[in-house]
Amino acid sequence: MTALAHEAPENTTPGPDLDDVLWQAWKAMELPEGFHAEIIEGFIEVSPTGRYTHGQIANRLRDKLVLFLADSPYAAYQDVNIVHGRKVWIPDVFIAPVDPDEHVTDDGIGLKASAVQLIVEVVSPGHDGITRDRVRKRSAYARAGIPVYVIIDDFDEQGTVSVLTSPCQEKGTYADSVRRPYGTEVALPEGPAKGFTLSEVITGPLRAG
Repeated sequence: MTALAHEAPENTTPGPDLDDVLWQAWKAMELPEGFHAEIIEGFIEVSPTGRYTHGQIANRLRDKLVLFLADSPYAAYQDVNIVHGRKVWIPDVFIAPVDPDEHVTDDGIGLKASAVQLIVEVVSPGHDGITRDRVRKRSAYARAGIPVYVIIDDFDEQGTVSVLTSPCQEKGTYADSVRRPYGTEVALPEGPAKGFTLSEVITGPLRAG
């Protein structure tokens, strides 16, 4: 389920801009258990908690990253609001400082995107879920300058992992990317988790065709 922000009619009277309207609407939302809301590229998007395999991949990844980052000043997190201006996301997994208190927003609603070094999204099923993770979030994370964006995609052929780096904030794109099928390995090229290998231990093997 997705709640969309419609284009406002032309109005010469000064008033709140769309970002502020969406932000206030998002903060006022009361959702039933099992749903969460994000503000992505000018839309409030409401989506259900991920299915079992979605959560399984995310949990495996976070567990492995916790071990990999154990002696570093960074940690792996889940289920936290990431805030950039009047945008907010809830990534499946992300990396930020071990002691992130100085990066918490003034209202305590989440963590500033500037503290986030890597985001991972496990692609959700359905047209909206797939487009959100492959397109809209890809653009949003690039605009926020997130250094590394990883997409684990059950629905791209028989399963793929894409690692996107070198964000171009003005264009909302990543200049560099590597895409590998499930069952192969791809190492993170930079950041606190540089050298961490994404493999079938996390994703499972190549899906049956």
